[in-house]
Amino acid sequence: MWKGLKVLFRVAASCMFWALLISVLWALALRFISPPVTWAMAAQAREQGAVQRAWKPLPAMPQAMPLAAIAAEDQQFFAHHGFDIGAMQKAFAHNERSHRVRGASTISQQTAKNVFLWPGRTFLRKGLEAWFTLLIEGLWGKERILEVYLNVAETGNGRFGVEATARACFSRSAAALSPAQCALVAAVLPAPRRYNACRPSPFVQRRQAWILRQMDQLGNLVDPAERQRMQELRPRN
Repeated sequence: MWKGLKVLFRVAASCMFWALLISVLWALALRFISPPVTWAMAAQAREQGAVQRAWKPLPAMPQAMPLAAIAAEDQQFFAHHGFDIGAMQKAFAHNERSHRVRGASTISQQTAKNVFLWPGRTFLRKGLEAWFTLLIEGLWGKERILEVYLNVAETGNGRFGVEATARACFSRSAAALSPAQCALVAAVLPAPRRYNACRPSPFVQRRQAWILRQMDQLGNLVDPAERQRMQELRPRN
């Protein structure tokens, strides 16, 4: 019996070692190689027959684009090491008293989920998400995480990455997006199949204006003319 347990323990330890090694090598490779496909891309391709995506390096994007994503999704991005504990505590307290679930995933967590994992809320997937979040924080660095996120995040129905939505909605490359357009792309990130940057609803326009104000506070990249134009576009009650 003890021999059998020892063999089982050795097999389990060996499997865990190889799983950890493969995951580290996988994450290390994607520090230098663009992710070829994600689970969400494959699912959308099956549903729609094709998806729109085009890789755009971070230096080729306007500074306002990563700033807009940070303003919209994770304002503590450069302060945390993958997990925003304060946001997680607030989300937990909110979810205990409300039927509307509020998430607290950082950009790093979303990137780990998008690149390496499948959708879902199981404990296994959340545990793997935490592991891959630690890996990319340690192996990639913040700039690479932002670059991958802005290229693999779903930005519209069947569209992945900023470049695809820039071409579809604004008929231009992501490199030529204005701060207001960057904010509009970021405004649909929470629910890209419900909201459309090509035809923004009043809610999306209000969220765009809020993101522009946050961008202004975070980076002072939004000029007064853009702010005035956004105020004029805001729906009036």
